[in-house]
Amino acid sequence: MANEWVKVELLGPNRDGEPRSFNCASATAISKGTVLTLTDERIAIANLNSSQAAVAGVAAADKSGTDFSDSISCWTQGIFIATASGAPGVAIGAAVGVWGNKVVTATTAGAKTPGYALSAIALDTTGQVRLNL
Repeated sequence: MANEWVKVELLGPNRDGEPRSFNCASATAISKGTVLTLTDERIAIANLNSSQAAVAGVAAADKSGTDFSDSISCWTQGIFIATASGAPGVAIGAAVGVWGNKVVTATTAGAKTPGYALSAIALDTTGQVRLNL
């Protein structure tokens, strides 16, 4: 997948990004930095280029599609570099949602707004985002 989020700083009480474990499909490859969304109770998938969905977190490590693993750890607290989608981009301080691996100005609340922009991010450029789930 493209436009993976790049870790700048992990936050939380232990500065470890407060990782959480989710179930995922065994035969699916997931790249580190991929935004994962919830599909069912504690089941996460790589976010497709579709409407804003409830975010589980950012994949903390690569997962092979041939390793027979059916779980993945996701960071839920941190600062990341992300790419903006949707004209004109995302304003500094704006609540963000995700569309694929890109951030957009949020139109909903809750897990569908996983954080906010720490910089103004023009369309198809990168900037820092605070992930806060």
